Formats: sequence, structure tokens, C-alpha cells
Amino acid sequence: MSPPAWHLRERARLSGGVVAHDRLGSGAPLVLVHGTPSWSFLWRRVAPLLATDFEVYMFDLLGYGDSENGDGLNVSIAAQGRLLTELLDVWGLERPAIAGHDIGGAIMLRALLVEGRVFERIALVDSVVFNPWLTPTTMHIRAHLDTYRTMPVHIYEQVVRAHLRTAVHRTLDEEALAGYMEPWRGAAGQAAYFNKIAQFDEADTAELDSLLGQITVPALIVWGEVDGWIATSVADRLHRAIEGSRISLIPAAGHFCMEDAPEAVAHALGGFFKGA
Repeated sequence: MSPPAWHLRERARLSGGVVAHDRLGSGAPLVLVHGTPSWSFLWRRVAPLLATDFEVYMFDLLGYGDSENGDGLNVSIAAQGRLLTELLDVWGLERPAIAGHDIGGAIMLRALLVEGRVFERIALVDSVVFNPWLTPTTMHIRAHLDTYRTMPVHIYEQVVRAHLRTAVHRTLDEEALAGYMEPWRGAAGQAAYFNKIAQFDEADTAELDSLLGQITVPALIVWGEVDGWIATSVADRLHRAIEGSRISLIPAAGHFCMEDAPEAVAHALGGFFKGA
């Protein structure tokens, strides 16, 4: 099955490497940050809905999707936070709204709380924030990296496919699965997949916990009600930690809630970012 056509058209050469980016629609700026092991493809059914009211900016994290990947790149959460601030300058955005999913939430928070960027409003979508956040699958891979890096490509690809299927509540159809797999196929994809995992470091998220009380901009927490990767109890904890935040649970949706329920996610984000 061929994956759906989805590619970002623009390239920006940043301090850490070349990052692919694109934009849709017109209106107030809204930045979407994907997580792992996804890429901007994750937003393909949400971004066009938001683009009816906003100018939607998307990009692929370094080492993911259409962005540069390869040995020697720093693709850690801390590095991605710094690159996000550089990309905001490339776009000329001083105070956009922003939503981050999975490690994209931690990257967004580092841009805000560590790098000192200013956002109009923020949304955390099934986000990595509190430690520990590594899934059992990821922890097993980290414990046996050499084995995973050297396993036959066709076996490796089946491992990733099986893992991706657990990110949704509904059945992930073959076309969508092919789209998520596209950056991770073949020997180059295998190397990139495990390069990012090798650089996951909970030290990059450890400092966020004590800084959440400094958030003063409006914040929305969006969570798949049946997220099998990061429990809804984390959403409740975030809600308590960020004063004045709002929470929106997406029914019948897993960790990739925008895959399970794109209209519901777009409605929650769009209403919040319009100030409703």
C-alpha cells in the first residue's frame, strides 16, 4: 500500500541541520509541533480544518519526516527546543499560538520556559512532560539498542508497525500506517529511528516540572480519553500544575488522538485558540 501523499515544501537551514516546513491558510499564526515516532503527517487531517481560521505553520523535527536525518545530528528534546526558536525567527513569528503533541509538548515547553520565547496561547496534546515518560517498548529498545540496530530491516519494520498500531484506539488502516512508516522504512529509516531513541533523555524534561507554575498564558490540555501510552492521570496532573488551564478529553481516542478523532481535536484546538 502506497502512503498518502504528504510532504512539506520548504526548507530552512538551522544551526543543527535542515528542517522541512510548510504553512496552510490565513489568519492569526498557529504552530503545530508533532512528537515521536510520528512526523507532520500526524496533523494532515487537523491542519486543513484549523487553516479555515488560522495561518497554520507545520514542520518536521530534525531527524524526522522530510527534515534532515543522519549520524551526528543532535535530535534530543533540548536541541529541538532550540531549533524551534530558530524556526520561529525564520517565520518571523513573535507571539504565535502553539500546540505540541507527545515530545512536541516538551519541545514547546522548553522553547517557552527555558529558551524564553513568548506564545499567545499554548495547547498540550497527549504531551510528554513529567518523568518517567518512556513507554515499555522504548525502554526495551534502549536496553538492547545494538540488537535493534542490527536486526534485519524487514523484522525491524514489523516491530515499528506493531508499535504504531498501539498509538490509536481505533484500527489504524494500512494507508495511514504506511504514511506513518514512510520516514522509517529501509536501512536509513532504521538508523534514524534508533538514533532518536538513543538520544531520548529524561534530563531534558526533568526541569520542566518545577517551571510549570511560571506559565501565565492561557493553556489547554487535550488528551485522548483512552491513551495507552500516556495515561489521562498525566493530563489531570498538568491541569493542576498550570494555573487556570483547561482540559479537554477526546472520547474514543488514543495517544494519536488526531488520528482517531481529527474533527474533535480540531474543534477543541480551534475554539481555544479563537479565545472561546
